Amino acid sequence: MKRIQLGMIGGGQGSSIGGVHRIASRIDGLFDVVAGVFSSDSECNKASGLEIGVDADRVFDTVEAMIAAESLRSDAIEAVVVATPNHLHFAAAKACLGAGLHVICDKPVTSSLADSYLSGRAVREEFRPPKQFQR
Repeated sequence: MKRIQLGMIGGGQGSSIGGVHRIASRIDGLFDVVAGVFSSDSECNKASGLEIGVDADRVFDTVEAMIAAESLRSDAIEAVVVATPNHLHFAAAKACLGAGLHVICDKPVTSSLADSYLSGRAVREEFRPPKQFQR
């Protein structure tokens, strides 16, 4: 069975939840963490990616850069884990949904009722399923 190519946003060195998500993603053998934006601190970001075996050219400075670069790859990420501080969840999840990526988000998805409504709208209106799931 083909393993799902997974990106990670947050969860770098010093993160309390990043390691938990990586362990969980390996338990059933269906995911490979292959790309990410692991930290807003550049050095920690690079070190985190290398520590978990992500190729240096797949460690990105921003979510937008990861989405743009990965969209050009034949082995692009298919889903992302959002493991950033709570107030950053919504922006990352929304950007990834808009790019057609599946999102696994640490709770809460949003930190306000207004963002909850926008999140629902993003799923309904902006999510473009990857080609293999389109009819």
